Amino acid sequence: MDEDSRKSSTPAKRFDAASARQPPPESEESIRVRRRVIASFWAIVVFLGLPIWMWTTSIHRARLPLEEMMDWAEGKACKPSFPLQIIVEAPLLPKNDVLRVIQATQHALDDQNDFALHHLRLRIGNRHISSNSSQHQRGTEQSSRVDRSSEDAADSKAKALTITLSPRSGLAAAWAELRTESASLDILYPPNLVPPASSTSFPLATFIAAQLQDLFAEEQALIAHTLTANAASTISHQPPVSLGHSSMTSNTPALGSKDQRHGHARTPSPELAARLASRTTGALKYAPAYHITISLFSPGAWPSSWDIEPAVSEYLVPLLESASVISEFTLDTQTQIHASLSPSVREPQYDTDYGVWTLREEDLSGFINAAEWPLSPSIGAGPTLNFVLYVPDPSTSPLVIKESQANSWLIPQWGGVVILNPPASARSNGTQAAGLSKADIQPALLVFSHQLLSFLGAPQSPPSIPLQLQTLTRVRAVSLLLSASSTMGSLARLTVALPSIAIPETVSTAVGITLEHLGKTCSALKDGRFAAALDNAKIADTAAERGFFEKSMVGQVYFPDEHKVAVYLPLLGPVGVPLVMSALKELRRIWTTRRSRNHKP
Repeated sequence: MDEDSRKSSTPAKRFDAASARQPPPESEESIRVRRRVIASFWAIVVFLGLPIWMWTTSIHRARLPLEEMMDWAEGKACKPSFPLQIIVEAPLLPKNDVLRVIQATQHALDDQNDFALHHLRLRIGNRHISSNSSQHQRGTEQSSRVDRSSEDAADSKAKALTITLSPRSGLAAAWAELRTESASLDILYPPNLVPPASSTSFPLATFIAAQLQDLFAEEQALIAHTLTANAASTISHQPPVSLGHSSMTSNTPALGSKDQRHGHARTPSPELAARLASRTTGALKYAPAYHITISLFSPGAWPSSWDIEPAVSEYLVPLLESASVISEFTLDTQTQIHASLSPSVREPQYDTDYGVWTLREEDLSGFINAAEWPLSPSIGAGPTLNFVLYVPDPSTSPLVIKESQANSWLIPQWGGVVILNPPASARSNGTQAAGLSKADIQPALLVFSHQLLSFLGAPQSPPSIPLQLQTLTRVRAVSLLLSASSTMGSLARLTVALPSIAIPETVSTAVGITLEHLGKTCSALKDGRFAAALDNAKIADTAAERGFFEKSMVGQVYFPDEHKVAVYLPLLGPVGVPLVMSALKELRRIWTTRRSRNHKP
C-alpha cells in the first residue's frame, strides 16, 4: 500500500515543480502600465521629438521667379538692339537739301545693313540755312516740329557721331576726314554731288553711307561675335530643366541665339573672326575697377629720375577719365635701377646690317624678371595691369626685337613692355642727363594707352578714341547683360536640381535686383542710352554673382544626403531600436492574447 501510494504521488510532484518554474501570470494593472509607458515614449517621439527635429533641421527656400529667370537665360525676355544716332550738320546747305541728303543716305544704309540689331539713324542738326524766306514761312510748323524732335532725340539719346557736310569747289570727288580727338566726321564734296530734287541718283548719299559702314563695320562684327559666342556657350552647357508643368531643355534658343538676336546678321570673314577671337582672349575680364602700375627698370644707375607725374597727367589721365564710364582706374608708379633681366633671357645680339642690338621673340615671354622685379599682381581692389618701361644699358642700345624691329609688346592678361632706348647723342658722348624728361616718356605713354585699350577690349578701328570708347561701352553693356542672364539661368537650374539646398532671402533679394536692372538695361539699349545701359548692366551682373555665390548655398552644394545618413544613424540607432522592438513585442502580445481568446471554448 505504501509503495502504491508513493508511485501515485510522483507525477503530482513533477507537475508542481514544472509549474513553479513559470512566472506568475501578469496582472491587468501591470499590462496597462507597460502599454502606457511604451505609448508615452512613442508620443514623446512623435508629438515632441519629430516636430523639434523638423523645425531645427528645416531648410528655408526663398521664393525665386524661376520662369522669369529662365526666360532671361534663354533670350525670351529681351531682344537688345543698338540704335545709333548720327547727327548731320550742314551749315552751308539749305534745310530741304539736308533733309534730302539724310533721307537718301538712310535708304542706302537700310539697304546695305544686314545686321538688323545694329542700325544707324540719321538726324538733322541745328546748323543749316533756309532755302528761301517764303519756303521757310510755309514750313515753320514742320520745321519747329523737326527741330523739337531732334532736340528731344539729342536729350534722350547720346549721339554716336556728328557729320559735318561742307561743299568745296575744285574737288574732283568727295573726301572724308575722321577727327581722332572727337566723334566727328568731316565730309568735303564738290557741289555737283547734290543733284536736283528731280534726280534719281544721289552720289553724296552713297558716299556717306559707305563711310558710315566702314566706320562701324568692326563694331557690328564685335557685337555679333559676342552674341554668337554666348549662344554657343549657353546651348552647349544647358541641361534639361523642369519647372512645374513646363520642361525647358537645351533645344530652347539661348540668349543671343541667331534666331532671336541676329536676324540676318552676316557671318564675319575668317580673318576678322580670328582677330576678334584673339582680341577677346587677350582682353581682361571685365571688372568695375582696375589698378595700373607703371614701372621704370634699368640695368644700370641711369636714369635716376623721370618726370612721370606731368607726363601721366598730360598723356594718360585724359584717356582714363574718358574710360571711367566703363571702369574706374587707380594708378601708381615705381622705379628700380640695377634691375637685371631674367636669367632665362639670352644676351642681346648685335645686328650688323641694321646697327642695332636684338632680342629674340622666344625670349620675350621670359623678359620679366619676376623673382627680382617688384611687380605685385595683387595691388589695388581690382585686377592689376603692369606697364614696364625698360631702359637698356647704353652699351646694348638701341635694343629692338629681332623679327619685327619693334620695341614694345603685350603680355596677355598681364600688361605691356616698352623698351626706351637712350638718345643717340647720349650714347655717342657716353653721358646722360639726370633723368627722363616728359618728352622722353611721351612715346612710351602713348604706346601704353593703346595697350590699355587692347586689354579693355576696344576695337582697332575706327582710329578715333571717342568712337572706340563708345563701341566698348556698347559691347560691355551687352556682354554684362548676357553674363547676368546666364547666371540667372544657372541659379534657376541649380535650384531645381538640388531641392535640399537652402535659399536665403539674400539670394531672393539679389535675384530681384538683377531682374530689375536687366530690364532697365534692355530698355536703355533699345532707347540708345548706352551709358545708362552699362550702369544698369554693372549692377545686374554684380547682384547676379553675389546671389549665385552665396556662402550658405555654396557650402550645401557639397553636402550630399549620404553625409546626413552617416550623421544621423549613430544617434538614432541606439534610441530607435529599443522603441521599435518594444512596440513590436507589445503588438505581438496583443495579437496572441486576442487569438487565444477567440479559440477558447
